Amino acid sequence: MPTLRRIYQVTSRLIFSSPLTIPSLLTRTIATATTTRAMSSAMSSATAAAKRLQGKTVVITGASSGIGRSCALEFARTQPHDLRLILTARREDALRELAAQIRDEVGDGVKVLPVKLDVSKPDEVRGFVGGLPEEWRDIGVLVNNAGLVKGVAKAPEIAEADIAVMFDTNVTGLINMTQAILPVFKARGTEGGAGDIINIGSIAGREPYAGGSIYCASKAAVRAFTDALRRELVATRIRVMEVDPGQVETEFSVVRFYGDKSKADAVYAGCDPLTPEDIAEVVVFVATRRENVVVADTLVYPSHQAGAGVLHRKS
Repeated sequence: MPTLRRIYQVTSRLIFSSPLTIPSLLTRTIATATTTRAMSSAMSSATAAAKRLQGKTVVITGASSGIGRSCALEFARTQPHDLRLILTARREDALRELAAQIRDEVGDGVKVLPVKLDVSKPDEVRGFVGGLPEEWRDIGVLVNNAGLVKGVAKAPEIAEADIAVMFDTNVTGLINMTQAILPVFKARGTEGGAGDIINIGSIAGREPYAGGSIYCASKAAVRAFTDALRRELVATRIRVMEVDPGQVETEFSVVRFYGDKSKADAVYAGCDPLTPEDIAEVVVFVATRRENVVVADTLVYPSHQAGAGVLHRKS
């Protein structure tokens, strides 16, 4: 790192051989020192993040696409040498493709276990941990990402099937996954347990909007469950955190409109929405803080958004 003595030596040596003035020499040297410090700090932060994931096993639900898929890639890129990823979703073929991509990108330092799982099915969730190979059961991080929305109907015309699948996936599925893995966390350490639960919520859980009553209710339930769970586990080292995205462009809207891509595209027309990668970076960030740091509640907007229905659309 350049010091005042070094600055003086460089200046003295170059003053007669260089067309640069003393002020410009000083400016360049100090700028180099500042850049070096910034790079060193960034590298130190990245190293610390990687070290905090070292040897951990991470479970991600809904990992076949969107935010879940991006979370898997971001975890792997952050700790490419000593990490286990258990990726779950209903589409096993997509999970295998993702596992292959991770292997091609970072090598064998990240072990990936694709598991076909529908979190809306309690029996499947109940047998999840017991069905894992023994060496994969020491789970350290749970990312409850699986979720969906169906339709834009308003009461009294909301289909019962849509109500059921949203609550079974977004609420019951998340709670059941948490309960399945909490015993693993509670058995760890000397302070009542250790581990991370990261729930993917939504701005919809904070600000209900017309045409989204059931989805909003489901995400409000996730928010309430997350807050209550944090209080219940306050005497442990189990961190309970929630990341609430605003507008993100994923398959979310395609599912909402029952596969109608044109309607889904209209949702984002004139907007610059968040990407799944944006949210994945936040998820991995909260998971890689010091054990004593709980980033309990995070709301993430794109720059054009200021609320659930407050969006600026470019003409």
